[in-house]
Amino acid sequence: MTDSAPFERTLVTSALPYANGHIHLGHIAGAYLPADIYVRYKRLKGEKVLYVGGSDEYGVPITLTALKEGVSPREVIDRYHAANADAFRRLGISYDIYGRTSWDLHVDTTQAFFRKLHDGGYVHAEEMELWYSEQSDRYLPDRYVKGTCPKCGYTDANGDECESCGAQYAPQALVEPRANIPGDDSRPILRKSRHWFLDLPRFADRLRAYLDGHPEWRDNARGIAYSWVNDLRARCITRDTDWGVPIPLDDPEAAAKRIYVWFDAPIGYVTNTRQWGIDVCGDASAWELWWKDPTTRMVHFIGKDNVPFHAVIFPAMLMGQEDYILADQVPANEYLNVFNRATGQAEKGSKSRGNMISVRWALEQFPADVIRYYLCAIAPESKDSAFDWDDFMHRYNGELCDVVGNFVHRSLTMTMKNFDGRVPEAPVFDAEDQAMLDAIPAQVDAVAEALEGFRFRQALERFIDLGRKANVYFDAKQPWVTRKTDLERTGTTLHVCCQVVKALCHAMIPFLPDGASTLSRILGVDLPQGGPDGGPDGWNAAKAPLPAGSPLGTPEVLFPKLDRDRIAELAEAHLRGEAF
Repeated sequence: MTDSAPFERTLVTSALPYANGHIHLGHIAGAYLPADIYVRYKRLKGEKVLYVGGSDEYGVPITLTALKEGVSPREVIDRYHAANADAFRRLGISYDIYGRTSWDLHVDTTQAFFRKLHDGGYVHAEEMELWYSEQSDRYLPDRYVKGTCPKCGYTDANGDECESCGAQYAPQALVEPRANIPGDDSRPILRKSRHWFLDLPRFADRLRAYLDGHPEWRDNARGIAYSWVNDLRARCITRDTDWGVPIPLDDPEAAAKRIYVWFDAPIGYVTNTRQWGIDVCGDASAWELWWKDPTTRMVHFIGKDNVPFHAVIFPAMLMGQEDYILADQVPANEYLNVFNRATGQAEKGSKSRGNMISVRWALEQFPADVIRYYLCAIAPESKDSAFDWDDFMHRYNGELCDVVGNFVHRSLTMTMKNFDGRVPEAPVFDAEDQAMLDAIPAQVDAVAEALEGFRFRQALERFIDLGRKANVYFDAKQPWVTRKTDLERTGTTLHVCCQVVKALCHAMIPFLPDGASTLSRILGVDLPQGGPDGGPDGWNAAKAPLPAGSPLGTPEVLFPKLDRDRIAELAEAHLRGEAF
């Protein structure tokens, strides 16, 4: 299906971040900001949309962090769930619910998925060889073991995937393994363990038909998904650990194991929708409308490393249930790297390397709109991009401040000074006036067209371009000159400018919600909130005129410029590893 299909509502998800550390700008650029922009746009249009997210609280990364800190896994997830929920809120990521996979309701949802797949013959048990530490007397799943990547030779690769090259491999393929547990310096051995597998090959035909039906997906999502479908193998969905969702089988060996985090994590979307229905709607069955009604459109926003799970594995899991819908779109972004001023090169950003910027640190330095603007402007939609401090300053100051902010401020300031703080009358429009007025709906439609196509960088560029056109018009009409000789002409010019300002106010809502809120207050216009129940169309209201005589509030600087010296200081702090 495409966006022109008769969908009645849209369910939007963003990949659940592990609750074992602070979220950083790479996460935001990959899965969260584009989702929020899309959701805010849909809400403004008055469409029914539900935005679901939450913390991923099971799995090896949680327990490994707990071991290294000498605390319980519960302490780890409680700390980082709260911290990340707060960071998302402060950045304006507007979830309808930000849930938790540690909820009892999630155990119920995940076990129901497992049972249905098991009873349908899609899950089987078999023995496999895993790394085992005799010193710690335990199996070493995933990140509990380190070694050399069998693909690229990176010497600090995890047990089943390489952070350097992104390769995934069977645990026994790891070269020169070593335990990654505090106090354990042993060399692990391979030992057999019985586990349960999802029989993905049985879904091959349905998965291929599913992918064939979505030629509009981005090349990275389609390419990665097809590569998996063309080489499907049964995938282990349990682990040797006591932290996670219990395996719902009457089997002695199952009691000592838990369901693998990458099986239960996407089910968290279902859990959190169920919880939203209970908490907000007071209806335990409200979630079914969003997951089982074919007129619901589901969209997964992810980074490209999550493509296999959201475009292959989770769809297979849903196919093994009853009546669940599948994602209609899976916008997958590439990676946000960081530009190293010392080397002059872009490099992969990560917490372990100490070169990434945490959201909490960034919000201590800048308003949320500043961060949102730059991350959208350099969004890694078709290829990797890099956070560059100089580019950050120049683009924000030169585009948002000088183009949009400056136009808004000088238009409203001149109107306040010369027309008693009200939108002036405009008895006659000349050709330039009419061309500028005609550009408003055309440009607003162009922004919408890009947003509908998940081209967020282009949408932002088109928003800025409306400001550029308006500045050209303003400079050509020279109201600072005509106000001395022809006040009626000045009034017409500023009347047109006020229409552009109103359009910019509506069009900036998805990208810059704080700026839009401030500007709407100055203009005295209401911005519809929208949500799961829909509402009035506030997007197309951007094209409606702001009537002559409408009162205006005192103009404010929407987007203060960044100081060059301050940016240099922050860049140096980042280089010293202090930005996390």
